[in-house]
Amino acid sequence: MIDGFAGPGGTPQNLIRALRDNGSKDLTVISNTAGLASVIGFGTLPGVRPIDIGILVDNGQIKKVIASYPVSPSPSRPTSFENAYKNGIVDLELVPQGTLAERIRAGGSGIPAFYTPTGVGTKVAQKKEVRVFSGRQYVLETALRADFALIKGHIADTYGNLTYRGTSQNFNGVMVSAAGTSIVEVDDIVEPGEIDDYKIDTPGIFVDRIIKI
Repeated sequence: MIDGFAGPGGTPQNLIRALRDNGSKDLTVISNTAGLASVIGFGTLPGVRPIDIGILVDNGQIKKVIASYPVSPSPSRPTSFENAYKNGIVDLELVPQGTLAERIRAGGSGIPAFYTPTGVGTKVAQKKEVRVFSGRQYVLETALRADFALIKGHIADTYGNLTYRGTSQNFNGVMVSAAGTSIVEVDDIVEPGEIDDYKIDTPGIFVDRIIKI
């Protein structure tokens, strides 16, 4: 699982670069996008090319992506993933954004599956169980878990308690609870007690490794 909404805010750019340099192959990546920032520059200054999942695609490390928004909004500027998908190099599982967040949250909560009305009657529901509750159709969605979560935080203490900033608050909280090992890059690490308790977004029990940028 790799956090990020669209632009570089909330994207663990240094951990993604480290994963590229590590060279791990045949990865299944769960993320909101399949790499948009490096193509269309969401949230970046002119001339700045942020790092995202696209560099893993370019390096031939990804086998499959589970995402909500895998394509560029600009047909003239396709993402690395789009090109690889069209060429049959990578697979895609498309998931509505709210369903993606809930599948991850369910994975971290020990809930194996749940029913949702989102996607009923569309390709999203193909080959999935559909049941009727109170006269309305719902599709069965299974939980998502991962071996690793790569997360971008703002400040951590040495116990692993985390704060986020801006768009870093999107998928972080659910991803860290749904992974076997959570690795977090942060702007700063402080001593216990230096983060006010009401500012802690993720408790340290979910965090395995912290890297100060």
